[in-house]
Amino acid sequence: MTLVGLVAYPGRMIPHVLSIAGVDPSGGAGVLADLKAFSALGAYGTGVVTALTAQNTRMVAGVHPVPPGFIAEQIDTLFADLRIDAVKIGMLGTAEIVETVADRLHRHGVKRLVVDPVMVAKSGDRLLAAAAVAALRRRLVPMAEVLTPNLPEAADLLGEPAAASLEAMRGVARRLHALGPRLVMLKGGHLAGAESIDIVDDGERQVELHAPRIATRNTHGTGCTLSAAIAALLPRERSPIDAIRAAKTYLSAAIAAADELAVGHGHGPVHHFHAWWPRG
Repeated sequence: MTLVGLVAYPGRMIPHVLSIAGVDPSGGAGVLADLKAFSALGAYGTGVVTALTAQNTRMVAGVHPVPPGFIAEQIDTLFADLRIDAVKIGMLGTAEIVETVADRLHRHGVKRLVVDPVMVAKSGDRLLAAAAVAALRRRLVPMAEVLTPNLPEAADLLGEPAAASLEAMRGVARRLHALGPRLVMLKGGHLAGAESIDIVDDGERQVELHAPRIATRNTHGTGCTLSAAIAALLPRERSPIDAIRAAKTYLSAAIAAADELAVGHGHGPVHHFHAWWPRG
């Protein structure tokens, strides 16, 4: 079986990719979901845990942030031994954790960074303190090779109402790019319509990525999985936009196969291994 969209990775056959995020015990989001996406796309996955959650497909019952000093120790110990080819950031939770992660990534010279500004869970529970948004915008967004907000997250980052149309999304994407990332992938899944349309902005041009909207409630962790897929593919694709396109194709197929899993009674996870496991 071949992996669609992958090219040779000169001198390093298997990329090493790091997820810095929280733990969702149900496996649909956070570090556990990221590791699934890394594995499915041919990357060796590593993880630094920023928060423990009591969570299922219906709710987040509790969040226990990891002490920032221990997060720094996790990162430093990992980089002291492993080659890390790309990093994906998910749930950070607090301003102090944002500052700690930014300091460590700067110290270790990370260049290929995907920032998924995880702020609210699919259940509606908030995962990033309001006071941490400014720290995220100031410290980590400018470091990103790819920034992947959905429409509510983009509104939080910019301090404005969420875009309600494709035309409004174009302006939002350009304003996000002005915050400093190399590329912005603004996800349009919250808009209505037969298609899910995302906009990729590099500061000079904008590209629309189209995919059919799939009728399923099992969309828990879609943002985590997409950003993880981009991070897994960045070291192997010819350009960041190629990695983004391939990641969106992978996620669309994972959503289309999500109902085969039948996990939980709320918003279930996508099927990360749809191309590998026997189909029902």
